[in-house]
Amino acid sequence: MSASDPRRRTPRTDAILADPRLQAAADRLGRRTGRDVVAATLRRVRAGELAPAQAADAAVASLPEAPSSLGRVVNATGVLVHTNLGRAPLSSVAVEAITAAAGYTPVELDLDTGRRGRRGAGAAAAIAGLVPQAEAVHVVNSNAAALMLVAAALAGGGEVLVSRGELVEIGDGFRIHELITATGARLREVGATNRTHPADYARAIGPDTALILRIHPSNFAMTGFVSAAPLERLVTLGPPVVYDIGSGLLTPEPALPDEPDATSALRAGAALVTASGDKLLGGPQAGLMLGRADLVERCRRHPLARAVRPDKLTLAALEATLRGPVPPVVAALRAPYPELRARADALADKLTGAGVDARATDCEARVGGGGAPTVALPSAAVSLPAELAGPLRQGRPPVLGRVVAGRCLLDLRAVAADEDPLLFEAVRAAADRAR
Repeated sequence: MSASDPRRRTPRTDAILADPRLQAAADRLGRRTGRDVVAATLRRVRAGELAPAQAADAAVASLPEAPSSLGRVVNATGVLVHTNLGRAPLSSVAVEAITAAAGYTPVELDLDTGRRGRRGAGAAAAIAGLVPQAEAVHVVNSNAAALMLVAAALAGGGEVLVSRGELVEIGDGFRIHELITATGARLREVGATNRTHPADYARAIGPDTALILRIHPSNFAMTGFVSAAPLERLVTLGPPVVYDIGSGLLTPEPALPDEPDATSALRAGAALVTASGDKLLGGPQAGLMLGRADLVERCRRHPLARAVRPDKLTLAALEATLRGPVPPVVAALRAPYPELRARADALADKLTGAGVDARATDCEARVGGGGAPTVALPSAAVSLPAELAGPLRQGRPPVLGRVVAGRCLLDLRAVAADEDPLLFEAVRAAADRAR
């Protein structure tokens, strides 16, 4: 039994729990959280690390700000789609949609007929409205799940042709080709690492060929003596071509002219396109499947489809993202450099006036999230002493920058303008703690 167990309570435990500040926190965070904090505080008292008279204050100071450890972070790293920070931040309308769908919601009910409805119909309709070239749309819980479902439903026991130059490894050591073979499909590599031609695919096609898989190498780039078979040529070879575009652009993005998008891929003849929802689309984690109605339906009816379906909150946030205003990650991508520099100058001047060693500087931001690896986005940052990186990261809320040449840079491209006052207070507090 822990010290927080009611059967092991002591008068001192009850006295601390009775503190009105802890009572208020218990109402907000849950009583278990309060008891756990008290138990940890009493362990410090017994170990001699804390005087008994300080226990209540120490317990209050240790309380989390929210019931979940996944709280708000200010992303000043300069990486717009930061996988370690949850990728794309949701728009205010997406957050509103999540709140509205948090209770009972008609996720699989047609309110007009009173009969069972198709899960995710609203999100699928929103995607189809933006990409009319798609005959059908299906949503799963991640892009990796979309690829897995495609391989299982369309190529289980058959061959999938993939260029050797597209055997991509994604985050945490996961490899796309291993994901494909885990479904029972057989992978057949074609071409060379640096050059793959349409003839390489044509020679490999046989009676067991189920599909041609085109994978956008979104997290790396090869230069020099390289070539890839044009999508327009691959679609003439016979087997359906599935194109994993990765980053989730539904239509061309002027700021990233070399990044593939679903509309262009389907126009070029791709049978199916798979993409992520939480990267450049700017929504929640989800996998999108767009293309031929018969192939989408085969995937939708496969037994694995049930295992990778998205929850109601994901569907609500995705639909709101698609129907709402420009999401934050797209706004950050398109933010004009002069505005970023003006904000950096103003913040640096204000911090200098508060006694902090701060100055504005130019820098380069990145798309991140396995997208546009060669694109450098001109940006501006507030440059601080490197020793502030730790206190900033441990603040409330945490602020994450990057340390370059002995300075901590707070890149403003992924920081919304209305967060500048919060950033100022966070830096000032971190500087005070570091003194």
